[in-house]
Amino acid sequence: MNNEMIEKYAEVLIWGLKTANRNLKPYDIILIRCDIEGIKLGEAVYRKLIERKFNVVFRFMSTPDMEKSFFTFADDKQISFIAPGEKEFYSKLNGNIYIHAPSSLTHLKGTDTKKQADFAKARKFLRDIMTDRESKGLFGWTLCSYPTQELAKQAKLSLKSYTDQIIKACFLDEKDPVKKWNEVFKNISEIKKWLDSLNIDEIYIKSKSIDLKIKLGEKRRFLGGSGHNIPSFEIFTSPDARYTEGVYFANLETYRGGNYIKNIRLEFRNGSAVNIEAEQGEEYLVKIMNTDDGSKRIGEFSLTDIRFSRIDKFMADILFDENHGGKYGNCHIAIGSSYKDTYAGDVEKLSKDMEKKLGFNDSAIHWDLINTEDKIVTAKLKGGKIITIYERGMFKY
Repeated sequence: MNNEMIEKYAEVLIWGLKTANRNLKPYDIILIRCDIEGIKLGEAVYRKLIERKFNVVFRFMSTPDMEKSFFTFADDKQISFIAPGEKEFYSKLNGNIYIHAPSSLTHLKGTDTKKQADFAKARKFLRDIMTDRESKGLFGWTLCSYPTQELAKQAKLSLKSYTDQIIKACFLDEKDPVKKWNEVFKNISEIKKWLDSLNIDEIYIKSKSIDLKIKLGEKRRFLGGSGHNIPSFEIFTSPDARYTEGVYFANLETYRGGNYIKNIRLEFRNGSAVNIEAEQGEEYLVKIMNTDDGSKRIGEFSLTDIRFSRIDKFMADILFDENHGGKYGNCHIAIGSSYKDTYAGDVEKLSKDMEKKLGFNDSAIHWDLINTEDKIVTAKLKGGKIITIYERGMFKY
């Protein structure tokens, strides 16, 4: 990326953060987490935040060698270790920007999957702190990916082609990318309002490989256009995790924890995955889906409209792949934790007991599994009427 594109990308990220937390004010605390290969973008974001009078904490992420050493040699006490001051820090944090720029996607292959799961569980309370602060309007987050040779290699693209996809997807080729993002999010807001007005009871997803029924659940709303991800075109909700039925198939491959997983097929009964299969990486998939009580249930259902997304290639990066446009758009489910802000009431008053009663899923993991097949998505409304809400990659509003 040249300097002009980096400057635009930094402005879009800050716009995303301020959209995610509209209460940000000078001298609030912003954390930037950055992989080393994304340093140019990290420096630009840091400078712009300092110019805007924020207090900025900058942290580099562990290198692949560090991560491999940790998950190879760390014992249980080291896996569960939380540095002094972390709880206090996250309890005061107002914003979090993550710049994903991996130099390896496969370095953790062969390391202990249980250690990875235990590591996530030990740090879940930090994520819960941020979720709670966000519900009170005190915190917001966003993230992006910076092109690296590793990402391009695993996506089977040249670095130039990969970079061009990011530029196109994030509207960095526009004179004013932020203006373009505001236009897109305005359109997304109209679709969200339409979906919320339908009073949906159940959603049915059918494609060549999917035959799935999801119960929306009480007091749910659809989200999207929050600024959380750059790019983000998806419109999503967290359904009632207790009633998922049928078969889901992820035809888009994925990388997680150093593993390559291809053609995931999940069969759900009474909300839980009773059959877990993958053409490649099945052993890892099964282990991750046994992390905790919620890891076999659904925490999210999402659809992306091709009229917004210009992503048309596999990117070996869930951030971009979950926003795939292409010919038919995409849907994805996430196994694991729900998004509590899909609650249609006052999120701040959503207690743990209420979450359980309403079927919000709780888990230490959240993993998006993506399908790009041509599909028809229909909805049964509370009155019994069935309508088509999504077809050939577009919402039918």
